[in-house]
Amino acid sequence: MMRDYAIRYGFIVLLVGLIAYFASAADGFVSPQSAVFIFQSVAITGVLALGVTATLVVGGFDLSIGSVATSAMMAASYAMVVLEQNAIVAVIGCLAIGVIVGLINGWLIVYMRVPDLLATLGMMFLLLGLQRIPTEGRSIATGMTMPDSSVANGKFSEAFLALGRHRIDFFIPNLIPVSVVVLVVLAVLIWFFLEYTRFGRMMYAVGSNERAAELAGAPVKAYKIWAYVISGVFASIGGILLAARLGRGDIASGNNLLLDAVAAALIGYAVLGAAKPNAFGTAVGAVFVGVLLQGLTMMNAPYYTQDFVKGAVLVVALVFTFALSGRGKR
Repeated sequence: MMRDYAIRYGFIVLLVGLIAYFASAADGFVSPQSAVFIFQSVAITGVLALGVTATLVVGGFDLSIGSVATSAMMAASYAMVVLEQNAIVAVIGCLAIGVIVGLINGWLIVYMRVPDLLATLGMMFLLLGLQRIPTEGRSIATGMTMPDSSVANGKFSEAFLALGRHRIDFFIPNLIPVSVVVLVVLAVLIWFFLEYTRFGRMMYAVGSNERAAELAGAPVKAYKIWAYVISGVFASIGGILLAARLGRGDIASGNNLLLDAVAAALIGYAVLGAAKPNAFGTAVGAVFVGVLLQGLTMMNAPYYTQDFVKGAVLVVALVFTFALSGRGKR
């Protein structure tokens, strides 16, 4: 009985304990400003992690999400600052990048039979190089000098910047960033889609036993490709939110997006003993990562210890999921 409770609620207790620890050990952790920082980091990490969750559901994995997000951020910045286009054009362009990358990843994995880790790793490196070519590796900001010696005079529209910077009133004025609302909406949509639609249930069936799903007449290849398209689109949305938050195309700003998003998605396996990829667990995992990083930062922990702590927490979460429950046994 105690073991069952530990498996089901252990990670929630761990999250509550972590919040309580930082509240007592870090001055200012329990404050509106700290909450805003946590919400902003959770929003972008959570959106990317929800995309990873879609690929995990079909038994795949997407390592390209971080580079898709930074490519979308750079594309949005280039469209508005260099090409002087409006926010709608920039957003549509970013979403198109996500769709195209998702289709290419899916095609490589499904039809070319390239292992998912290798296909998405190759895409990650391709995009990391591609996003630097237009500016020769420079970040994008209003007034910058382009490689051809022209000056970029465009600027981000206020409506676009509101996606990353505007806050709404929720008990405390100016507490909840708009980006968090975007995360919540996307999390509810993907949760309902995966749990309560035939398409979502078939995606779980594909991830559980691809051969059986294929024998049952399910279009397995289509489901897997769609999973990577969803991942690409969610990653591009994360890039849009990052560009709106920064107000520039910072070439180095997405360095930790992949690790944080993957951690959130995998931690989601341990939430409420799910032992499977799920949208609710991923959202909780994103909150956990956000709380952890904010607490460590406020305690002045060296930056090089943060990945170690995240890794340790991830190992504990996976132990809760598989070792204690025995669900990892075949």
